[in-house]
Amino acid sequence: MNFLTQGFELIENIILPNDMDDIHQEIDQLQEPDSAGIRHADTKLSTLQQLAKSSLVLQLVEYYMQDNPQLMRCILFNKTAEQNWLVSWHQDKTLCMPRKFEHPDWGPWSIKDGLDHTQPPLHILNKMVTLRFHLDDNHRENGCLKVLPESHRQGILSTLQIQSLSETIAPTYCLAPKGSVLAMKPLLVHASSKATKPDRRRVVHMEFVPTQLISAYL
Repeated sequence: MNFLTQGFELIENIILPNDMDDIHQEIDQLQEPDSAGIRHADTKLSTLQQLAKSSLVLQLVEYYMQDNPQLMRCILFNKTAEQNWLVSWHQDKTLCMPRKFEHPDWGPWSIKDGLDHTQPPLHILNKMVTLRFHLDDNHRENGCLKVLPESHRQGILSTLQIQSLSETIAPTYCLAPKGSVLAMKPLLVHASSKATKPDRRRVVHMEFVPTQLISAYL
């Protein structure tokens, strides 16, 4: 895998065993969500806040971004037998913003969990980096992420264009061991199938934007 050309890269042994135990314990204290995940997880779980601010994570993001990162969104996904969901082929094109503003290059706007979300311009999406931290082993049987390599290089795609790509590009299944992280470009077309053998498949999804590009809008 090559991050720049393929749009994703897997790095193993990022989360230390002791840190993983602490994260698991704090998650286990939460009430199981009624949906696929928990938004703003870094504000609800101190272990994830510490992870997002750790020097290791910041250095990792800076390596891929080549800039100072700003965390914009943190979601805890938990695919289980009770919450066994699928996500069709798509690109991540929205940002969680602290306030709504009027700008011709930003939009449309929506509200999710009481916070404003919008689609930023292409030059910001192209500079963003997503890190997916695997808190359990991810494999095809428990509905791991699958991606269309190099699809991020085609810009913002329509639903029909995404459908066409999914029929012409062979997907890569992101088999990932516990403790690893998948770095990916948000515009990389990706999906997730339902688990055929459901067990806990917990993933922490963090989206980062270069500080210099986003600071004027915060």
